Amino acid sequence: MTTGIKKWFESGSPWVWLTAAAVSTSVIMVAGLLLLISVNGLNHFWPKPIMEVDYLKAPGEVIRVFGMVRESEEVPRSRIEESGLFVDSEEERVTRHLLKIGNRDAQGFDFGWFLDSNIRDRRYPENLMALERREWGDLIGYLKNVKQQDRIVATGEAAVPELEKRLKRALELFAQIREIEKDDIGSVNYALERLRLQERKLELKDALTPARKDVIARDRAAQDKRYEKLRVRLSELYEQINRDSLTAEIMDGRELEVPLAKAVRVYWPNALSWPQRVGFFLEKTWEFVADEPREANTEGGIFPAIFGTVMMVIVMSIFVTPAGVIAAVYLREYAKQGPITRLVRIAVNNLAGVPSIVYGVFGLGFFVYFLGGNLDQLFFPEALPAPTFGTPGIFWAALTLALLTMPVVIVATEEGLARIPSSIREGSLALGATKVETLWRTVLPMASPAMMTGLILAIARAAGEVAPLMLVGVVKLAPSLPLDGNAPFIHLERKFMHLGFHIYDVGFQSPNVEAARPLVYATSLLLVLVIVVLNLAAIGIRNHLREKYRALEGG
Repeated sequence: MTTGIKKWFESGSPWVWLTAAAVSTSVIMVAGLLLLISVNGLNHFWPKPIMEVDYLKAPGEVIRVFGMVRESEEVPRSRIEESGLFVDSEEERVTRHLLKIGNRDAQGFDFGWFLDSNIRDRRYPENLMALERREWGDLIGYLKNVKQQDRIVATGEAAVPELEKRLKRALELFAQIREIEKDDIGSVNYALERLRLQERKLELKDALTPARKDVIARDRAAQDKRYEKLRVRLSELYEQINRDSLTAEIMDGRELEVPLAKAVRVYWPNALSWPQRVGFFLEKTWEFVADEPREANTEGGIFPAIFGTVMMVIVMSIFVTPAGVIAAVYLREYAKQGPITRLVRIAVNNLAGVPSIVYGVFGLGFFVYFLGGNLDQLFFPEALPAPTFGTPGIFWAALTLALLTMPVVIVATEEGLARIPSSIREGSLALGATKVETLWRTVLPMASPAMMTGLILAIARAAGEVAPLMLVGVVKLAPSLPLDGNAPFIHLERKFMHLGFHIYDVGFQSPNVEAARPLVYATSLLLVLVIVVLNLAAIGIRNHLREKYRALEGG
């Protein structure tokens, strides 16, 4: 038997099974993590019923509570009693529910813990309303009436269709206001700033002649005239959007009046059918992907963060790929193999282990302050003392991450070059090709799958980095995207939002922890999906190149 076990170990089968078990465990852990993130993240967008309960706050004191159950847990009764709360139970462990009660502007908080044993009655009225607002979170209560300029136009059941109609109108007006404020007036302000910088640049060169000054003045007057038209139109839209409002009764009996200009969505969760719930879920999910954030990033969407992440990775790839490939080609094809070359390779491998925050500090000191400051002195003196490139931005963030991921590209490309048989090089040279032509037309195309492998690994790491970005360009909320309709259209000097930093900000810096918690899971899921999509695109290109040159490699 001992001999049989010895032969079994010598055959290598145990190590095969051990490797298979390790791979299986890793796959299960990754799948479990993705499942956890998906369930907790996507569950946030599903419409939850609103519960109305009579709650025993103290002996003989019953209050009415509205709320959506966010989570439930069991805790020791002694722990509740130590906090000074009344517990109507003799059990050692009691169940409590975290309810989203909304109405933060009226009650000071929009989440609260309520003991299951203190609940006297549970009801789910179909006319209990949830109103999403641009400020102060959700409002939960009963719709009392709809007003137009302080005049009641509908009450009771008739108020529901009237509210939906007027809210649709308010949302259309808000979209027009948003377009004018962000796009049209933003374009005017951008043009005026460009004119100011142009005038200042001519002054510094002593070239501001009366003729040029008149041209700038005419252009500025045209922009001022355009702005005045937009201001008048904007004033009219604000007057129209502020016309309507609603009144709702909240759980403590007070009535709150909410302008429809501040409303985003109204729905009655307890009256929704299953198709309506699915439609609501898809609508909220799309809003999360395509809209801008609001309420300190705890409401709305994260489109600017998605855009910033993808654009940063693309700009990084543009820099890291040629630089890494050139370095690998020199080390493998041109450099004399000796102690210095080995030392360089050791240095490259060691760079892969440097903490990312060190790259961030280097990027801030060298790229931002040194290079950016000198670029401002040379090319943008008219903007000083306000920095143009001498401040963190997406360009410096991409360069910093390019440095961080370059060792991966160099090592992968070198390995690909090493796998190409020397006979192919010799055959190309024998046919009269120069070394450069052999490298450019034969060797590099055959090594392109390895280059793409390095790029895939670089993308996977760079897309999830946060620490260096906090020093070289990422911000909590970016007012403008790095890509817009204003010339030169790509603004690499601007700060940007990033999914990884958004997760950190929402999870650890949010003033409303309970509201932010599900968004951490949702954003994490989206970051994983973005990385997967970027990697799949790179893998598709790599596989195409591999198939293209497979026959040549086989020969």
